[in-house]
Amino acid sequence: MTTYVWDYLREYAEEREELLDAVDTVFQSGQLVLGESVSRFEQEFAAYHGQPHCVGVDNGTNAIVLGLQALGVKPGDEVITVSNTAAPTVLAIDAVGARPVFVDVREEDYLMRTDQLAGALTERTAAIVPVHLYGQCVDMAAVTAFAERHGLKVLEDCAQAHGARHHGRLAGTMGDAAAFSFYPTKVLGAYGDGGAVVTRDDGTDANLRRLRYYGMEDRYYVVQTPGHNSRLDEVQAEILRRKLRRLDAYVEGRRRVARRYAEGLADTGLVLPSNAVGNDHVHYVHVVRHPERDRIIERLRAYDIELNISYPWPVHTMSGFAHLGYREGDLPVTERLAKEIFSLPMYPSLPQHVQEKVIEALREVIAGL
Repeated sequence: MTTYVWDYLREYAEEREELLDAVDTVFQSGQLVLGESVSRFEQEFAAYHGQPHCVGVDNGTNAIVLGLQALGVKPGDEVITVSNTAAPTVLAIDAVGARPVFVDVREEDYLMRTDQLAGALTERTAAIVPVHLYGQCVDMAAVTAFAERHGLKVLEDCAQAHGARHHGRLAGTMGDAAAFSFYPTKVLGAYGDGGAVVTRDDGTDANLRRLRYYGMEDRYYVVQTPGHNSRLDEVQAEILRRKLRRLDAYVEGRRRVARRYAEGLADTGLVLPSNAVGNDHVHYVHVVRHPERDRIIERLRAYDIELNISYPWPVHTMSGFAHLGYREGDLPVTERLAKEIFSLPMYPSLPQHVQEKVIEALREVIAGL
């Protein structure tokens, strides 16, 4: 049986009764769009983060789009972020008409180099989108201090960091707003698409609620543009309510898997994940590094193990972003990582015997290089 980096079927079997009850709860409620399930999930997700507001949207990409627009980012502005991320982070910036401006990442943990923010600043810079990558947080003290000095907004990309902490503070509570994805693979994943924006600001919350619903406050009357049809689905919201109660347990399960990898692969020559100072890692994906990455992945197929690369192409090198004018060599660490990193199976219900299979296979393959 082939081993993949993610699988939900064992978790579904364990939670099936409650998940089907969630679906039935919505279908019997009489309200299928923006009903009680969305409202209650918003309240509960906001409370988990100690924030007053959460606005559910249809996916994580639109959480960034609406988050930027709600914070006042407009066409022609510039937004500083990283290229070592999933493309939707940058697509969202592009979608609001702003120009993404990239800084490189740190060699040791692959997170934003905050010491390069000053070099990326121009008179058109309006915001920073720090990406809390792979399950741990960017140095937010440096980001927010820089933003305050220069009058910039900060939208945290928390798609990969549900439950992560930075010096005790939860991801999503340190900027002006934070965008979350609930894509099924996430630490808190739905059974389909979903997203949310969390904020402490009343005005940002009001903007978000209009933006996700065509720019309307009352039905049929648009008070603000641009407006979107970007609502979190009632069924996914009710499923997320049930799963939110297990979020801390999911995190602990991922940490348990990470500890087993650390023990089993310590002497293999793989560069294993490291925690940045002050971070509590939630291990959304377990990214390792080796200069013979491609040969390792190819040879593991003989063991029925299919691994993933997060991410094989830096965003600034993709043809779809050629208009930004970046060239290979502009972000050397990001570009080097893309040639060496790959992801091992990581999810809280990963059976120990399957993980041991992966560890044994990796040890054999690497020893034979």
